[in-house]
Amino acid sequence: MLAPLLIASGDGFAGWQALNDTIMGGRSQGSVQAGSGGLLMQAFVEPEGGGFVSCRSPVFDPPLDLSAYGALELELDGDGRRYKLALACRDGVAGLTELIPGGLRWVAEFSTRPGGTSTVVIPFNRLTPSVRATPVGLPVRFDPSGVTRLQILHSKFGDMGGRNPGFRPGELELLIRSIHAVV
Repeated sequence: MLAPLLIASGDGFAGWQALNDTIMGGRSQGSVQAGSGGLLMQAFVEPEGGGFVSCRSPVFDPPLDLSAYGALELELDGDGRRYKLALACRDGVAGLTELIPGGLRWVAEFSTRPGGTSTVVIPFNRLTPSVRATPVGLPVRFDPSGVTRLQILHSKFGDMGGRNPGFRPGELELLIRSIHAVV
């Protein structure tokens, strides 16, 4: 049995940054801070003009080869909100997905408990292709051998493009304790 692969925990989240809807004219504000307990994202989510806050890893160079694994496991202290995991991958379609404004992401939603630590497992076969919260109908397959970035978002849009039923505007606090690739 293959042991879990640690992607980040504690201070290993150094280099992660906040990315909020202000990049598209929104007014949500958020920040992240890596520490011994993990990555703390604190934000105020404003639904008008975008409606999302997020934290994302630096670009993995070389890309992560997760082909021996079948899922990502997140250990986090949530707030009862529904979040979205997004993965970016190197382009295996002759550069075509890089021509898509905003880039192609592989996404899946997950819920958190309102208190305490949750362990969330997201199988790779649950990831769906999306561009800016809009599902993509291109014939593309997720390639776990070339993961270039991870992102965790709280957005008013779900992974299938409709409204996120777990979206709540206002103050938000999420502690990501660790991320592992698991079989």
